[in-house]
Amino acid sequence: MGGLNPATAPWAERAELIALAQRLEARFVGGAVRDSLLGHAVADIDLATPLSPETVIERVRDSGFKPVPTGIAHGTVTAVLPDGPVEVTTLRRDVSTDGRHAVVAFTDDWREDAARRDFTMNALYADPASGELFDYFGGLDDLKAGRVRFIGDPLQRIAEDHLRILRFFRFHARFGQAVDEAGLEACTRRANDLMALSRERIAAELLKLLVAARAVPVIALMVERGIFRAVIPEIDAEGAARLAVLVEREGTAGVAPDAIRRLAALLPPQAAEAVGARLKLSNLDRKRLIAATAGPGDEGPHALAYRVGVAGAVDRLLLAGEPVDAIRDWTPPTLPLTGGALVARGIGKGPEVARLLRQVESRWIAEGFPDAARVGELADAAVAQA
Repeated sequence: MGGLNPATAPWAERAELIALAQRLEARFVGGAVRDSLLGHAVADIDLATPLSPETVIERVRDSGFKPVPTGIAHGTVTAVLPDGPVEVTTLRRDVSTDGRHAVVAFTDDWREDAARRDFTMNALYADPASGELFDYFGGLDDLKAGRVRFIGDPLQRIAEDHLRILRFFRFHARFGQAVDEAGLEACTRRANDLMALSRERIAAELLKLLVAARAVPVIALMVERGIFRAVIPEIDAEGAARLAVLVEREGTAGVAPDAIRRLAALLPPQAAEAVGARLKLSNLDRKRLIAATAGPGDEGPHALAYRVGVAGAVDRLLLAGEPVDAIRDWTPPTLPLTGGALVARGIGKGPEVARLLRQVESRWIAEGFPDAARVGELADAAVAQA
């Protein structure tokens, strides 16, 4: 892992971005550099610059682009380019931290900016034109070894920002090969610090971790080390084992990983509602989490998919160890009968129409979704009986 080839870098075709970066005396930083070196897809490209936010705004505007002061207090300006926005952040150093927030001061020292970042692999910078790499803390060696290593004293870095505990494990699940023992020990010792974090931040990190390549062994390691004990004690060794089984079933069935489904595997069914509320998941995710633990029922996979949707049915079937091939690419049909059709058959408007629709629908599902002609026969029979 030497430099980045400027001809194949993810920003190679973005001439306007490269020109702007040079005008801002900036370097590419963080995930874009790390993922490029690993050959992974790059989602977001960030720039770091020694220039003040005010100067950044002025130069972005002079370059013909719109500057948006998205995080001006922390030195971040978003430059809106034709091929997508780019965040530009002035080099910083921490003045004070409390485990959740940091007070920063601006600097023109690249090493100082690198020193405040969490892991060595995230403190890599690249020249926008030449691809030259700047590595102040051995991040290249750690990236090559698959080692997630804190910059500086791990205990101190976690005290500065408690979320780094979960980030350590998430990055290890994504990039790690050999665990950094000093980092692991620090996360274990400071696991109770997670209680000071908002549950939304905890949920965001956990859900990202659950879909990482090595989620299974990392979750098992976290359970072994008691990382969840203070904030999600419902996650235990049995849950880690259920997760391992689910991930194997997903692979066998060719179903993409899903964070909510995997969280459902981690939790005892009776805990889904409480944990979903505690983590402040969206209403949609909370309902899906609870529904995933309800079991597949005995109507069959198509009936289940019709009633709860294909995604919900896949969740339940995989968690129950039942096959999903029949519904994975299936589109549930629409009942070819309306309330108006029942009224036309002589049923008076009102609750009776809805009751008969449900009755016909249940028969239609039980018979395997027959065609409109058969539904008409079912409707005639229901009306005659009524």
